[in-house]
Amino acid sequence: MKVLIITGKLASGIVREAVSASSHEIHVHVVNTPIAAFLTPRRIISEIQKIKFSDGAPDMIIIPGLIPKDVNVVGEETGIPAYKGPTDAADLPIVLDMLDELELSTMKPADRLIEEEQMRRALQFIEDFENDTRSREALLERDENILIGNLPTGRDFPMRVLAEVANAPILLKEGKLRERIEYFMRSGADMIDLGMLAGEDNSELLPEIIETARSAAPNAPLSVDSLNPTEIESAVDCGVDMILSLDLGNYREVLQSLRKKGVPAVILPTDYSEGWVPETVEERVEALEKLKRKCRGIDVIADPVLDPVNSRSIVESVMACRMYAARNPDPLFFGVGNVTELIDADSTGVNALLAGFGMELGVGILFTPEESGKALGSVYELSVASKMMFLAKHRGSVPKDLGINLVLFKDKRKPGGIVEEISVPTIEAEGGMKFVRDRCGSFKIMVDDGRIKAVLYDRTEPVIAFTSDSAKRLYEEIINRKLVSRLEHAAYLGAELQKAEIALRTGKGYVQDFELFERAALFENGQR
Repeated sequence: MKVLIITGKLASGIVREAVSASSHEIHVHVVNTPIAAFLTPRRIISEIQKIKFSDGAPDMIIIPGLIPKDVNVVGEETGIPAYKGPTDAADLPIVLDMLDELELSTMKPADRLIEEEQMRRALQFIEDFENDTRSREALLERDENILIGNLPTGRDFPMRVLAEVANAPILLKEGKLRERIEYFMRSGADMIDLGMLAGEDNSELLPEIIETARSAAPNAPLSVDSLNPTEIESAVDCGVDMILSLDLGNYREVLQSLRKKGVPAVILPTDYSEGWVPETVEERVEALEKLKRKCRGIDVIADPVLDPVNSRSIVESVMACRMYAARNPDPLFFGVGNVTELIDADSTGVNALLAGFGMELGVGILFTPEESGKALGSVYELSVASKMMFLAKHRGSVPKDLGINLVLFKDKRKPGGIVEEISVPTIEAEGGMKFVRDRCGSFKIMVDDGRIKAVLYDRTEPVIAFTSDSAKRLYEEIINRKLVSRLEHAAYLGAELQKAEIALRTGKGYVQDFELFERAALFENGQR
C-alpha cells in the first residue's frame, strides 16, 4: 500500500525513523511548520495539491493525530482517503502494521482506535468464556471450582470481586444500604458481602438486610460476614449464598444448617472463641485443613488471612496461601482490603499487584471494603485487575498490553513530546495580581454525585447554577452567557473547573482555591 504521511519539521526525524522498516511504500511530506499539531485541514489540502506524484497518487494519507479538527474534508477535496494517525509519531509502526485490519478515522487518533479495539477484543474474550455453558459445566466438575449462587468461582474462572458493605445494620437503619450496594455493583463487584457488627447480635435485622440487598443486586451472590452462630443461622434461613466465616470455634453450631441448605462457607485458620490464632505458616495451613475435614458436606473457600505489611508478616501469609494451594484444590479467599486499607499509598498499584499474586496462587475471591479515602475505588480497580490477570494467564504473558489496564495517573510510555527550541527571552513567572471583583459576579464550584456544579453569586445571593461532567462545556456555557467580564476571572474560572474535572475523574476531593496534589516535604527544593 502506498501511504503519504504528513508531518511538521520537528517531528520529521522521528517519523522517518519510525516508518523506515515498514512493508508499505511510504512517502513522508514535511510541511514548513515546526509543530504538526498546528496544521489545519485547509493547509494540508494546499500542501497535497503542491505534490507531484510521479508514480501515481497514494492509496491513503495519514495526518498527525494531534490535529483537533475532523480531517474528512482532506479526503473529499484531494480524492485520496485521509485519516488521522497516532498522537505520538513513535506509534506509527504499530498503526502501519495494523492498516489491513484497523478502520482508521477522520476524527479519532489512530492510537486511540487501537486501544479501543484491543479493549473490545479483551472484553469479548472474557464474555465468550463466561457464556460458554459447555465449558462452564465441565470446569465445575473439577474440585478447583464451585458454584456460589449462580456464579462459578475457582481457579479456572476469573477471580471474583467480593465487595464488603461494612456495618450493614447501621446502613439499613440510616436508609443507605441500597445506595452502597448499588455503588459497588456499578463499580464492577461480582458479589456483595453484608458486614455485620462485631460483638453484637443483629440477626433480627438480617431478613430486611438481605431483602434490601437482593433488590439492589438481584443477580449477584450475597454473603453475610459474621462469626456469630445466631446471625449465621438467620442468614442461611434467609437464603444467603455464602457465609463469612467459619472457624474452629463456631463451625459446630451452624454446620448442619449449611449442609442442609448447601451453602458454601469461607473458613479461617483460627479459634476466636478461645482467642487462638496460628503463629506459623504450617499452623495456618494445618488449621485450615483440619477445619476443612470437619466441614465435609459443604463447599469451602479457604482464607489463610492476608496480613497487612509489617503487621505480622505479609510474606508468611502469602506463603501460607501457596502451601495450602499446593496441598488442596479448593479455591482461596484473598482479603486484599487488609493490605490496601493499612498502607499509605494509592490503592491502584497495590490492588493490581495483589491481584497478580492472587492469580498465581489460585485465588477465587478478591475481597475488599472501601472504608478509607485512599482505598476509594478499590472494587473497580480489583474488577479491572481480575480481568487483566485472567487475560494474562490465558495468553501466557505478563499483564501488559492486554487491551485493559490500570494506568490511571501516569502514561504507559515515557513522555515523548517534541519541544520546539526557541531563542526568545524567558521570564520566570512570579504571579501576583490585585483582586478586583468581577461585576458579573463570583462562582462557587463544587463536585458532587459525579457532576461539577458552578453556582453564580451576586455577592452573597446565588443567581443561577450550571452543572456538567465537563469543565470545557461549563466554561463555554458561562462565556456564551457573558457571565464573565474580566480576563483574570475567566482564567481563574477555567483553572478551577479543570481542577474540579480532574478531581471528578480521579476520585480526589475538590475544594475551591486549594491544590489537588500537595507536594511531599521530601520533594521540596528539588531534592528526592
